[in-house]
Amino acid sequence: MSSKKIVVIGSGISSLSCASFLAKEGHEVIIIEQNESIGGRARQFKTENGFTFDMGPSWYWMPDIFENFYQQFGYTTSDFYKLIRLDPSYQVIWGEKDMDSIPASIKELEEYFETLEIGSSVKLREFLADAEKKYQIGMKDLVYKPSLKLTEFADTRIFAGLFKMHLFTSYASFIRKYFKNPKIISLLEFPILFLGATPKDTPALYSLMNYADIKLGTWYPMGGMFEFVKAFEKIAKEQGVTFSLNNRVLGFNTSNGKVQSITTSNGEIACDYVISGADYQHTEQLLKNKANYTSDYWEKRTMAPSCLLFYIGLDCKVPKLQHHNLFFDENFEKHAHEIYKDPKWPSKPLFYVSCPSKTDPSVAPQGGENLFLLIPIAPNLVDNEETREHYFQLLVNRLQEKIGVDIQPNIVYKRSYCIADFMNDYNAFKGNAYGLANTLKQTALLKPRIKNKQLSNLFYTGQLTVPGPGIPPSIISGEVVAKHLLKSIDKQH
Repeated sequence: MSSKKIVVIGSGISSLSCASFLAKEGHEVIIIEQNESIGGRARQFKTENGFTFDMGPSWYWMPDIFENFYQQFGYTTSDFYKLIRLDPSYQVIWGEKDMDSIPASIKELEEYFETLEIGSSVKLREFLADAEKKYQIGMKDLVYKPSLKLTEFADTRIFAGLFKMHLFTSYASFIRKYFKNPKIISLLEFPILFLGATPKDTPALYSLMNYADIKLGTWYPMGGMFEFVKAFEKIAKEQGVTFSLNNRVLGFNTSNGKVQSITTSNGEIACDYVISGADYQHTEQLLKNKANYTSDYWEKRTMAPSCLLFYIGLDCKVPKLQHHNLFFDENFEKHAHEIYKDPKWPSKPLFYVSCPSKTDPSVAPQGGENLFLLIPIAPNLVDNEETREHYFQLLVNRLQEKIGVDIQPNIVYKRSYCIADFMNDYNAFKGNAYGLANTLKQTALLKPRIKNKQLSNLFYTGQLTVPGPGIPPSIISGEVVAKHLLKSIDKQH
């Protein structure tokens, strides 16, 4: 097989994964990135006063997916970073003087459930046994399909498994068959929050996320989440992948049903194949009449949320915070309604606080604290500094009310990040943070295709195509697209 020149657009996790598999087979692969650093939404920045902030993902779930990737290149996770399982996994703040630490131990979690609802420990075992089956079929089989034709799912094990996945049962109703206590229900619905739909509109298939949360655990790579980006970069470079940073894609030059070259801010790049790990809709705009989908199609997609983020450096410690903190002290359904059904800035939002300095002293100066605050919001809202500051004050006040600490006098670093930044840095459609919502109508074959219908050498990877949003699915997306392309190349020779 002769070597092909393959251009990968964007340096997010799916692009790094895809490029590594392609270069491993001897192809010349170049990654084009418009920003000055790699990693996409998983980038990191450091401040002059000693803070290290991960800009996006802060939850390390599904360690088996990372490990599987590393092993295909002769490595194991510990070759790159020290991975620590968090215990407690996270903390939930229900209200003033009402907060619970969620233990990593199944036995302790069962005991906690029993304090909330008699008999719920037995129900939890049944629920998790079902969730494990879904995880094994979903994350081991279904997500590795390119989802280009129905016959991909004709395998006996997969086809039989589909009937056990509760695709046509809502997540909300499925959980309520097992549990009645509102705290238990909130805990089990929490992983769905960023999948892009309310629990009522999300298939019960996604209870596999509860298996990932409870059984596989919540982890943290010492040094920060960017450690896995560095690991992926090392692997990519060892395979021969090259990088062109601060280089924006401006257009595609096509003829005879193929992309012949790409126009970038740094000049023209000829290619045999192109894989876009950039925002799918943005790539489609650049393609114009060679796009897979119309602007009307994209307007009708149900998007996952965007978010308002604050990176805060403190010169003091905050004793009552854990590494992960979920503030469920307001009405979940109302907030969800204001994200998905009646998009607007939320009136009383739930929010999340990550404090990685509780686990990792390297991310903050001695005696200081590193805070990452996040409010899920609807995409495409009007985003300005006045609005951001309004919500920052709201969060500060809620922190003071619920944990008794006013952080404002101790803030030595502050930066916000929201819809306008997602658009500017990632060309994110409507400023989304998490891709497409995981509704039934946007699952597998019904997601945007990984292959362009008009240009035979153009493919797509990342959170807007299969299998979906999140770091582990993005790792898989890169592998799926690379291996599909490699098969295509083999057939031509």
